Amino acid sequence: MLKLWERSVLKKQHYILELIAQGEGARLDFKFEISDAAKIARSLVAFANTNGGKLLIGVKDNGVIRGIRSEEEYYMIENAALNFCKPPVKFTSKEWNLNGKKVLEVDIPFSDDYPHKAPDTNGRYKAYMRFEDQNILADGVLLKVWNKEKSKQEIQLVFTDDLQDILHFIEENEPITTNDIRHQFKLSKFKTEHLLADLIIFDVVKIEVAESSARFSLNDKPTH
Repeated sequence: MLKLWERSVLKKQHYILELIAQGEGARLDFKFEISDAAKIARSLVAFANTNGGKLLIGVKDNGVIRGIRSEEEYYMIENAALNFCKPPVKFTSKEWNLNGKKVLEVDIPFSDDYPHKAPDTNGRYKAYMRFEDQNILADGVLLKVWNKEKSKQEIQLVFTDDLQDILHFIEENEPITTNDIRHQFKLSKFKTEHLLADLIIFDVVKIEVAESSARFSLNDKPTH
């Protein structure tokens, strides 16, 4: 009969192996090692800005467990979360031992302090989000939605004839991109993004995030 601690080890191994079997995706990422605080910060903010997620440190992209030097890896994560994420990203971590190889599980919850930003390859701080198994730059419209949601200023939406024309254009051509509206109605990027952000907040338009560019369509039951 297995002893209590032996059953506990088997349970922990099963949990991590089940996670690995899922493969990388919108809420799970594998990292062989942590050698670049700025790079791992992009993963942290992407999860924090989207729906949360987990990092498994010591696991290769193909799911093979190589193990880590856990203390060093933990402090790299902590450094990235505190010093390379603006605002800092909260996380919890657990160390697991599978057949003598250590895996660090890092859990990043969705953050109420969004949007978080991390440095890009040029050192400029930008907001990232998680799309499938990739960290991508947050679309300009989505950034404005986030900022408007966090702002205490009241937002008003007036359904003028011009706005009705835009909504009709979206309905006839959905899904569309920001550039589609800009070119059709001769609007600036700034004005187009703000307009779409307001329409999203009022549940008139919905956004579909993609790796190349976001696309927009009308909600099934617009409020206007």
